[in-house]
Amino acid sequence: MIKVVDNIKDANCITHSGTMHADEVFSTAFLSLYLGNISVYRTSGNDLSYANSNSLIYDIGRGEYDHHQIDAVKRDNGITYSSFGLLWKKFGRDYLEKNNYNNIEDLFNGIDKDLVEGIDADDNGFFPKIDSPYKVKTLPNIIKIFNPSYDSGETEQEQFLNAVNLARIILEEEIVYVNGKVISDKRVEKILNTADVSKGYLYLEEYIPFEDVIVNDSKWDNILFVCYPSNRGGYAIKTVAKNANDRTARRLFPAEWAGLQDDELENVSNISGLRFCHNGRFIVNCSSYEAMLKVLEVVCK
Repeated sequence: MIKVVDNIKDANCITHSGTMHADEVFSTAFLSLYLGNISVYRTSGNDLSYANSNSLIYDIGRGEYDHHQIDAVKRDNGITYSSFGLLWKKFGRDYLEKNNYNNIEDLFNGIDKDLVEGIDADDNGFFPKIDSPYKVKTLPNIIKIFNPSYDSGETEQEQFLNAVNLARIILEEEIVYVNGKVISDKRVEKILNTADVSKGYLYLEEYIPFEDVIVNDSKWDNILFVCYPSNRGGYAIKTVAKNANDRTARRLFPAEWAGLQDDELENVSNISGLRFCHNGRFIVNCSSYEAMLKVLEVVCK
């Protein structure tokens, strides 16, 4: 449970009031997971002398979990930690251990890289370069819309709690997601080390997230396609990105297959059981294992 209190003496968590940002919102969400029930005091001042000695003070006060001072702690890549990153750095491993997760270091680092670092960067002015014809809303952008809108009647405290509750859901799902990623990556690595991929493809007996393991290690550069039983029935064959920085496919399916399905696709490809080819030419679906093998014979030449 997360409660906002009006008296600093009633608080075990203290942060700033006013405009909310992703760092203190996610900090509060994380502390609610780590500590359980928390009482949050939001203040506009820096005089925290009346706070309880055991209160966690973050994103204000120039203390251990603030990042506004000149000597703020930086990551190895130069990005300054925000309050969220500082709290995750201090308590994240302990939280994961107490919740009986395995592969603690991989999980901690995965969450840090996938979520925490980006929030740290944005809050400290390291903004992503986005080249897009439409507006892209980042996670910090989404948190900002919870600030009370002009003439809306919304209150600051209610909106803060709404933002924190959303952040808590995201953080909980992030932990589950990255944990699954760590487990699946280790499984794919094990499969790769025993599989014959000399023909240019990898077969998985069930779908497992595979791409990061393949694109992050140059020894798998010869793998052009990955195939697996599809949750829509039959078998799927998917292209593989060139590398971690270039997400274009190493090899696309034939141009004449693009957007076709069923009889029309079978006639063009001369492969019975070839059911669908995406217009982007990055995935096909086959009705049988035999049809899948025939497709691979064609595209891996």
